[in-house]
Amino acid sequence: MRILVALSLILAACASAFAQELQAGDTVAIAVYQDSKLDRQVVVGPTGLISFPLAGQIRAGGLTPERLEKLLKARLRDKYTTELDVTVTLVTTGKMEDDLKPRFFVTGEVPRPGPYIIRTRTTVLQAIALAGGLGPFAAKGRIQIRREVNGSESVIVFDYRSFEAGTNLENNVELHANDVIIVPERRLFE
Repeated sequence: MRILVALSLILAACASAFAQELQAGDTVAIAVYQDSKLDRQVVVGPTGLISFPLAGQIRAGGLTPERLEKLLKARLRDKYTTELDVTVTLVTTGKMEDDLKPRFFVTGEVPRPGPYIIRTRTTVLQAIALAGGLGPFAAKGRIQIRREVNGSESVIVFDYRSFEAGTNLENNVELHANDVIIVPERRLFE
């Protein structure tokens, strides 16, 4: 009898851990069995959004990993001819409020999205380098820096191609606390 009670408590704990709602700063591992190129770890951004290839921006904040799996399957369904096996696993929880150091966030088409601590005079290009550079699906001409100024959001566009060519050096701005760098997925003919 004690074994049954202990087993039911363990199963309940596992079920509640799996049913935990995702929040900003959480890192999830997403695996697509049919296409291993899509396998990656993704950090839920401060607005609750994640970016995933072929699925675009998804509001993951407030969803359980199981609900996120279903949403990803639905978004990817029309892009594959077979039924997809998608797995979402919570890797780490983001207790960002515990750390009082100023941070910026990188999300989208980079290998290591997530929060990063601001060092002295960190620029957009340095932030992208910290996140592992641009991913293979990155829209190099439409990178955005979203910044809250006096209660309203402002957007700075960073064109990596023109910076690389040496024609637009002034948009490699210094980052402020809570800036969000969004590297969008490129369009079909971009």
